[in-house]
Amino acid sequence: MASEQTFSDFKLATDLPAWKKLQSIYEKKGGKDFSVKDAFAKDSSRFANLSKTFQNYDNSKILFDFSKNLIDEEILSALIELAKEAKVTELRDAMFKGEHINFTEDRAVYHMALRNRSNKPMCVDGKDVAPEVDAVLQHMKEFSEQVRSGEWKGYTGKKITDVVNIGIGGSDLGPVMVTEALKHYSGPIKCHFVSNIDGTHIAETLKVVNPETTLFLIASKTFTTAETITNATSAKNWFLSKTGNDPKNIAKHFAALSTNEKEVGAFGIDTKNMFGFDSWVGGRYSVWSAIGLSVALYIGFENFDNFLKGAEAVDKHFTETPLENNIPLIGGLLSVWYNNFHGAETHLVAPFDQYLHRFPAYLQQLSMESNGKSVTRGNVFTNYSTGSILFGEPATNAQHSFFQLVHQGTKLIPSDFILAAQSHNPIENNLHQKMLASNFFAQAEALMVGKDAAQVEAEGATGGLVPHKIFSGNRPTTSILAQKITPATLGALIAYYEHVTFTEGAIWNINSFDQWGVELGKVLAKVIGKELDNKTTITAHDQSTNSLINQFKEWSA
Repeated sequence: MASEQTFSDFKLATDLPAWKKLQSIYEKKGGKDFSVKDAFAKDSSRFANLSKTFQNYDNSKILFDFSKNLIDEEILSALIELAKEAKVTELRDAMFKGEHINFTEDRAVYHMALRNRSNKPMCVDGKDVAPEVDAVLQHMKEFSEQVRSGEWKGYTGKKITDVVNIGIGGSDLGPVMVTEALKHYSGPIKCHFVSNIDGTHIAETLKVVNPETTLFLIASKTFTTAETITNATSAKNWFLSKTGNDPKNIAKHFAALSTNEKEVGAFGIDTKNMFGFDSWVGGRYSVWSAIGLSVALYIGFENFDNFLKGAEAVDKHFTETPLENNIPLIGGLLSVWYNNFHGAETHLVAPFDQYLHRFPAYLQQLSMESNGKSVTRGNVFTNYSTGSILFGEPATNAQHSFFQLVHQGTKLIPSDFILAAQSHNPIENNLHQKMLASNFFAQAEALMVGKDAAQVEAEGATGGLVPHKIFSGNRPTTSILAQKITPATLGALIAYYEHVTFTEGAIWNINSFDQWGVELGKVLAKVIGKELDNKTTITAHDQSTNSLINQFKEWSA
């Protein structure tokens, strides 16, 4: 556990000199009263200095405009100083070397190796994992091409038309989001996803698929995840009931995304149709692995490969670019600035793109499961806030739901707006995309400039109506403008947010890669599950839980 010793020589971020310097700057510059409008007025080069353009491996570009944030050169310089004192680059380099930086579980954090399409050596515990990763990808390529072409057939000789991915957490959120985001690239296969243990989810999905033409992917690393295996068993029972109860037919209609060969075989799945990944792949980082098989089936392996290459290009940028121009690092530092000095508790991600409608939900797990921690790598409880509450919906819908709070509420809500310049669907002479873009630009501008009483009165408002129409402005946004949402662009955007999350955790000195917080509820659920199987009145819990369980048992009987 060398990483714990190497990177915990400071226990609390508040002990770092740069943290104290930033607190002093915040107080000196009036904190949230720092005026972005004034900063633009004083610096004609502000946009040029505070916007960064990422060039992907295919020469496509993404522009990250940080200039509407509550920072100037002094603040950004101090934030970068904080990153240096917190040894962000050392921890980053240790992660990319395969060291066990997830020290509470004694594991490497090496999802970057899954998108190592240059096939350079990447080692964990002295073993180069690149050949194994590539072998799994080649297996995914062969399998997905067989299914998509119709060479792979169901037990009655019919082509596969539908794929049902059964997983939970990262085994569901990643593939769901990516297949939705890249729907434009889809082919002959329809994809469905089941994650909720609520029987409605599997039942409604099974209503719309044909057992003769459906392939089920069971996504569980251990093949013991209770929710996933329960749903998978229900799917298997349904399949057998519809196909003559012959277990031999399972081999043509079920595949496993797992490493547990024994359990996969016991389930009835041919282990030749098993796609593995290593313990150093965390669930919320697993879409790059065999968990992405549904994506490869949906958009084709070439597009899936481009998706990986886009993320790999961001990895290269993150590891090789100086801190002053390092795009994910700047994004992470801004999050710390707002969370810990401005007291912002939330972070809005609003994609101005319908294909990205599941992107905020995906980022919720990435961010909040990673950094929802209160104990540092130095094994002490923090005395500062960690883990922003990330939320979002696609705009322009969001403008008619929660943007009121963002504009005129009492909370500071730093926001990321995402737009593609080129639409996949430029209908009505591109009218829709131009309207969408006008809102993308206008919302960021409005949040920055606001509207004062004089402007409101000049527009004709009088008396008590005036304060209701005032917008304070000076509300920070980061505008992310891509040329087009391609597989490579999406891969780059996800990797950007992964490294933003890493940077936050490194500054806060927490382990962003375990998730003990999901365990306690699961443990208690197993106990209660047994109690629900009998008619005995329950008295083993607190008064509220006992009463709720007993009422449920009475009503559900």
